[in-house]
Amino acid sequence: MIRQRRGPFAPGDQVQLTDPKGRKHLLILQEGRTFHTHRGGVAHDELIGAAEGSVVKSSGGTPYVALRPLLADFTLSMSRGAAVVYPKDAAQIVALADIFPGARVLEAGAGSGALSCWLLRAIGADGLLLSYERRADFAEIARGNVERFFGGPHPAWQLRVGDVAELAVPSEAAGQTGGQPDSAAGDEPDSFDRVVLDMLAPWEFASLAAGALIPGGVLCCYVATTTQLSRTVESIREQGSFDEPSAWESLVRGWHVDGLAVRPEHRMVGHTGFLITARRLAWGAEAPPRRRRPAKGSRGESDQ
Repeated sequence: MIRQRRGPFAPGDQVQLTDPKGRKHLLILQEGRTFHTHRGGVAHDELIGAAEGSVVKSSGGTPYVALRPLLADFTLSMSRGAAVVYPKDAAQIVALADIFPGARVLEAGAGSGALSCWLLRAIGADGLLLSYERRADFAEIARGNVERFFGGPHPAWQLRVGDVAELAVPSEAAGQTGGQPDSAAGDEPDSFDRVVLDMLAPWEFASLAAGALIPGGVLCCYVATTTQLSRTVESIREQGSFDEPSAWESLVRGWHVDGLAVRPEHRMVGHTGFLITARRLAWGAEAPPRRRRPAKGSRGESDQ
């Protein structure tokens, strides 16, 4: 059961309190409890039964706006094992990897569950998100965060502790060519509309992604460094089952607006990671040769 609460606050709800300086505090309502700050305490009972968007005052007189947290807010405040995917990158993944309601999505690297929450929100109860996480401790953190946000287990989520290499894919597709699906395989292979790789070495799984994706499906990789970016893009090209990959990063800069005093904020969310997407070609199709000329010195003498 996915809980998306509306109406007045009730015990067990998550509430975000924002002070006049924009600082946010996340709490779970419990009868008889008090949330303490250096500006005084806020009684949970004062919030229970209040409408979302209410303004409450601490015992020290500081006003707080009370709202249920958005997923972006929850992501930044969640318990962490691995680093979380920032909301700006998660939004890019959902939009440009075209994650849609009812989609079957394979995620490798569940981490702390931040991206899993965004993917589950996008696919809905009728989709499937199969998430792999190598570390059992990270998997437990991810499970706790997902269930905390949705109010319980999500019906579309399967979390497996282990290596994504264990996934059954058509045997021919695991090679280096476009191949054809092997109908004689002993196990029914998994097929997905989208594959999202958030891991240290996604280039090692280009062939697995090709085997797992349906024709026209999207592979999306999230990496942190330019070295990872280069290796991942070149591996996707060399694998031969994908159209030309696209790579980019997103930078977010806030603006200060106060009357005619309009200027960029002094701080911004700069580089967090690179994103790469590529479309799966039809079975047996070969990727067209690249037509653009590589930059001089981009490859070694042996590659020219």
